[in-house]
Amino acid sequence: MIILVINFQQIDLLTKIFSKMKKYVLALFVFAAIISCKDNPVSKKIKETKQSVSNTTNAVKEMTNMQDDVKDLQEMTPLTNAELKSWLPDEIKGMKRISYKAGEVGMMGISSIEATYANEDKSKKFTINVIDGAGQMGAAATMGMRMVMSQDFEEEDEYHTRRTVKKNGKKAVEEYQISKNNSTIQYLENNRFYLEAKGKNMDMDETWDAVEALKLKKLG
Repeated sequence: MIILVINFQQIDLLTKIFSKMKKYVLALFVFAAIISCKDNPVSKKIKETKQSVSNTTNAVKEMTNMQDDVKDLQEMTPLTNAELKSWLPDEIKGMKRISYKAGEVGMMGISSIEATYANEDKSKKFTINVIDGAGQMGAAATMGMRMVMSQDFEEEDEYHTRRTVKKNGKKAVEEYQISKNNSTIQYLENNRFYLEAKGKNMDMDETWDAVEALKLKKLG
C-alpha cells in the first residue's frame, strides 16, 4: 500500500494548479467537439479528456474535504493488537479462521491485522487486511486510499476486470480475475479503517457477502 505524507501547503498549491489546468482542458474539449463528428476517432479522445477533467476535479475536492479528517485522525489513538484480535471473528460464512497476524506494520506506527479463512477442503479462502487510519502514519496511509476512491474508472479485458463501485453507500474498488475466479475488494470504513478483502475461488458476490459479515463498524 502507498503511504502519502499530507502537506497542506502542497495541497493548496495543487488545488490552484488543477484549477488552471481545468480551464485549458475544457477549452480544448469544446474546440475538439466543434471540429469532430460522432464517428470520428477524436470523439473517443474527447470522452477520455472529459473523464480526466472529472477525475481531476474529484481529486481536488477530496483533498479539500479531507483536511479536517486528517487532523482528527492524527489526534486519535490507534487500536491495539488485543483490540483488533478481539474484533476478529472465528468464522465467516462457514469458513473457519486458519491464521492471523496483528501489528505487521506496527514499527511504522500503523495498527493493522490480517486473517485468512477457509472452508473444510481449503477449496475456498478468504483473506482480510485491516489498517487503522488513526495516528500520524495511519492517517497518511489511509488518506492515500481515500484519494483513489475519489476517482471513477472501469477496466476490462479477457483476463480481469477492475472498477470503482458504490456498495451500501460506500465507494469501493473491485478487481476480478475471470479465469481463476478470484476477487479483491478495497474500501474505507468511516474514512478511517482501510479494508482489503481477497476471495480465492470466490466470485464478487461471495466476497462481498463475507466482507459484510465482518461488521467492520464495531471497530470504532
